[in-house]
Amino acid sequence: MTDTVATAFSGRSVLVTGHTGFKGAWLALWLHKLGARVTGYALPPETSPALFEVARVEELLVRHVVGDIRDRSAVATAVRKADPDIVLHLAARTVVREGYCRPAEHFSVNVDGTTSVLDAVRTLERPCAVVVVTSDKCYLNDEVGRPFTENDPLGGHDPYSASKAAQELVTQSYRLSFFDPSAQAAAGLPVARLASGRAGNVIGGGDWTLDGLVADLARARARREATVLRSPAAVRPWQHVLEPLSGYLTLAARLADPDGSAVGSAYNFGPDLTDDATVEQLVSRLLAAWGPMPDGSVASGWRSEPAAHPAHEAGVLRLAIDRARAELGWQPRWRLEETLQRTARWYRAVESDIAAAREECLADIRAYPL
Repeated sequence: MTDTVATAFSGRSVLVTGHTGFKGAWLALWLHKLGARVTGYALPPETSPALFEVARVEELLVRHVVGDIRDRSAVATAVRKADPDIVLHLAARTVVREGYCRPAEHFSVNVDGTTSVLDAVRTLERPCAVVVVTSDKCYLNDEVGRPFTENDPLGGHDPYSASKAAQELVTQSYRLSFFDPSAQAAAGLPVARLASGRAGNVIGGGDWTLDGLVADLARARARREATVLRSPAAVRPWQHVLEPLSGYLTLAARLADPDGSAVGSAYNFGPDLTDDATVEQLVSRLLAAWGPMPDGSVASGWRSEPAAHPAHEAGVLRLAIDRARAELGWQPRWRLEETLQRTARWYRAVESDIAAAREECLADIRAYPL
């Protein structure tokens, strides 16, 4: 992140959807530190504990709105009241296996929810920059291991992945139809700009997401049990949660800049390819970094146990980040080992004192190179 990006949010009104989730809570904390006036719109946290609650994020918000992202009237009201300079749309269904159980809800939230936000923004009579956060799973994955670029075909074997591909198509359609800077300027309309961010798998302190890998480790550790891994050989583009968030902030700042019309439609945010790792490698290294329990006892490890009726999940997924490097000047800052050490340190601190959650997040934010 450049110095320009680090100062781009000071005093600006920023609307974050999904701010009660793992990534959204971290983002709200960071935006507050950058001087933004943050409004959040989301359902209540789905887990207990939840980072949003233990880090006391609500205290830092200008407005905390509880609502369903598909409620078009409520979303429109929240957008009007926030009067945002920037919108970061993170509200979504995010769990692959849950998508098999509740496919209609995944399509409804991820697609209809996005149209609710974009329709509300396009009725504003003021400039606005919008970043729609999708996923690295939006690509048609042939599993040959080649890193996906932003120009690769969209697709998705499972409902979650397909819903994120559909979300990308919606975003692209709104960009071309309603957020074209040249057409807006010619019509004498305020210039609103829109792009999407596609992130790899994130880890970091405060993740208690249902079915999340680090969250599963934390829960198993608390029970003094071994973590069950379904697919230890699966390869993912692991990164600290601050990495893609810095990408979204960089992208939003560029869209909000006077030269924002030169920004592309979609960007991948992931780690350096040398930091890709299997589930087994990640878990083994993270448990080693985590160390013993607060009482000095040895924490349990992991065991492999394939699901009795396995649903399809991609065996390998990699992202190419060349466009973000070249066009946004963005690049990952922390190698995988530092990501693992910081994640382990966060959980160790909070195991001893859960009230330390906010300060532990802010410590990582302060340490992240701008």
